[in-house]
Amino acid sequence: MQFKAHLKKMRVENGTPIKYWLLTQKGEVLVNDFIGKNLMLEYTGVINCVVCSRLTKKSFGNGSCYPCFINAPENSECIIRPELCLGHEGKGRDPVWEMENHVVPHTVYLALTSGIKVGITRKGNEFTRWIDQGAWKSIKFAEVPDRYTSGIVEVELKNYISDKTHWQKMLKDDRNEEINLLEAKDDLISYLPDSLQDFVSDEDDIYEFHYPVETYPTKVKSLNFDKTPTIEGKLEGIRGQYLIFEDGKVINLRKFTGYNICLTVQDSVAKTVQKTLF
Repeated sequence: MQFKAHLKKMRVENGTPIKYWLLTQKGEVLVNDFIGKNLMLEYTGVINCVVCSRLTKKSFGNGSCYPCFINAPENSECIIRPELCLGHEGKGRDPVWEMENHVVPHTVYLALTSGIKVGITRKGNEFTRWIDQGAWKSIKFAEVPDRYTSGIVEVELKNYISDKTHWQKMLKDDRNEEINLLEAKDDLISYLPDSLQDFVSDEDDIYEFHYPVETYPTKVKSLNFDKTPTIEGKLEGIRGQYLIFEDGKVINLRKFTGYNICLTVQDSVAKTVQKTLF
């Protein structure tokens, strides 16, 4: 089987295990079906901006050409630092876009990827966000009216816990089983200033996630289409937006948003026969 794709992050569907869908020219394909098979991903050398579709020699931000990286609201500074968001003031690169995407309810959450971290996302997008980060447990911490406020809460919590995902540990499934998310939430609430206390979520449900991984690596090596245009190997699993291959080789498909690739799927038995015959 062969598929051509203009890479975007895989669509996820929560379940046991989580399902991953890749959009190709033939429609969406379920990547879970390729686990245990040999994959070859070939970067064609072509990159199209995901905002305006123009050809670009280099991808910036989340798959943008340079003009869109500088001007598009999808790449504004508050994407990385939400506390700098100006949408609630009617400002920003595109005030209408800000109203539709940033001046809407957001959730501040705690998640276990390896250690505990704090993060934010739009309300209703929680499961997608947690899965994209490779979390194996999560809990809602606060529910706020806009992105700016979520950033203010996050800044307060970053004084005590990280806002980063340790992706190497996550891909090795290196878990700290001793962390209790509910206890961590209760502890962190006490550090919030009074002005933010009313935003704390009353929901204390803890969510757990199960990824389609046959074997976790003990060491990981990140692959890069710019350095290795052809990537091949047996797919061992998927976590976050990473494909995990045998021998601990991994690639973050989201990092290469906008890249055009050709994906060839071949089961291991067929590959062995081919090698024997030729």
